Amino acid sequence: MPSRSIRSRRTLRGLAAVGTAGALTMGAAACSTPGNDSGGADAGTSAVVGIAYEPETLSPLLGYGKDGNSKIFDGLLALDERMQLKPALAAALPDISADGLTYTYKLRKGVTFSDGKPFGAKDVVFTYRTVLDEKTNNPSRSELEAVKDIRATGDDTVVFTLKYPYAPFAQRTVHPIVPAHIASGQDANTGPFTSKPIGTGPYTLADWSRGEKISFKANPTYWGGKPAVERFTMAIIKDDDVRATRLRAGDLDGAILPPNLAKGFAGDKGKKTHTAKTYDYRTVTLPTHHRVTGDTAVRRALDVAVDRQTMVDRILEGAGKPAYGPVPTDSEWFTRGTERAHDLDAAKKILDEAGWKPGKDGVREKDGVRAEFPLWYLSGDKLRQDHALAYASDAKKAGISIKTQAGTWEVIEPRMKQDAVLAGGGSPADPDFDQYLLLTSSLAGDGFNNMAWYDNKTVDKALRQARESGDKAVRKAAYDTVQRELVKNPGYTFLTHIDHLYVVNDEWTGLSTQVEPHDHGLANGPWWNVQDWKPKK
Repeated sequence: MPSRSIRSRRTLRGLAAVGTAGALTMGAAACSTPGNDSGGADAGTSAVVGIAYEPETLSPLLGYGKDGNSKIFDGLLALDERMQLKPALAAALPDISADGLTYTYKLRKGVTFSDGKPFGAKDVVFTYRTVLDEKTNNPSRSELEAVKDIRATGDDTVVFTLKYPYAPFAQRTVHPIVPAHIASGQDANTGPFTSKPIGTGPYTLADWSRGEKISFKANPTYWGGKPAVERFTMAIIKDDDVRATRLRAGDLDGAILPPNLAKGFAGDKGKKTHTAKTYDYRTVTLPTHHRVTGDTAVRRALDVAVDRQTMVDRILEGAGKPAYGPVPTDSEWFTRGTERAHDLDAAKKILDEAGWKPGKDGVREKDGVRAEFPLWYLSGDKLRQDHALAYASDAKKAGISIKTQAGTWEVIEPRMKQDAVLAGGGSPADPDFDQYLLLTSSLAGDGFNNMAWYDNKTVDKALRQARESGDKAVRKAAYDTVQRELVKNPGYTFLTHIDHLYVVNDEWTGLSTQVEPHDHGLANGPWWNVQDWKPKK
């Protein structure tokens, strides 16, 4: 999945792509390269973060920052280091009615947008109504489908009315709020606000050079206090190896790196490695519309032919765990008993019984169809490449031929209906946040949602039941059903859940990590709270 905050249409792609990198360069520097940019900030007050992918837009109306940590904007609520909700633009957590259908937010007073105009209830109402407008090209609109109505009660109170008791609704209100006085006067899809945003957040946009860097400067009127890091730049560095090389050369002072590259900095006393636990998984999409990957027997055989633990040990250097679905095995939502052991003999038996017989070259055939298909992975992403090669090697032992191919998302996306993709995804928030977009049949072909075109009516029913129930026991039973169905007919082969490793110059205090989603580096990483950093004395 790609690298937008999630659960957007780029979910599986960046959610396919993201091995997002971060690089920090402290102190004043020249602006000659994306990785060296102080933007005129005083020495010791600037930081440059290298990321692998840039957002398609900077407008929350189109999906930017919808899961928080957007730097330019604030939501009604925010997530702290322990992933607990806390007030942001709201003065307190919402008052929720007994039936779970009404959420009332009292707003923080005295907040202004970075242009000096006051923030108020009208901005909240405008933001959510625009996102929910079908004319707005927001790929994550379905995440707010529970909203029946939103209205302002005076200047400092907003009331949401839901169609059903959507249990995780409060988590959805980390969504950034935009200024109605600016955004309402232009087209939400094409207007200048998409690249020249105004918000209430700790930073304002200084410059966006597409494909090179996004630079922010501290907002002196930020309601939480002006950040000590006065200039914050995200340099776009797509290749894992390049990030490691630049880090080692001193061009960058920090980066998110694959485990086998991160370990090369273990002896560097001037740098510190931060490990973030995640819900980030790597998976192979098995398109329903391909004659081989759409065959349930092939899917089941691949599910047990793959050696997940060896991938964890050799590719991740132990920084992760086997994945059997979108839910990590240490989550309270994981269904015990759905683990799949590596069993090559079982894989061969499944294929034999389904009529897939070995050909002269060892590749199985059935009704004149060879058991072979292409598997795409994102160019420059070493983790995806290594997972793809290991998966193909395991499949070959069962008699299935997989040709791995690298490409950009522009090359891969048009092929996703028929070709398998080494994708990624995962959200540490409510299970609905990831599973609904990943598996619901009605979202098949909707950009990077349900990339495998998975179609399972039992799963559809369970996902809907889990989304619409306010009873945790009912929801847990529904997600148990989903995970058991993925054993019977896996439309994806889930491989690993990976920890994120960040190697960063040890020059600031206040760095920490949250439990991270798939989409990392841009909004996550040790700089999720860069506005709270302080320079070491």
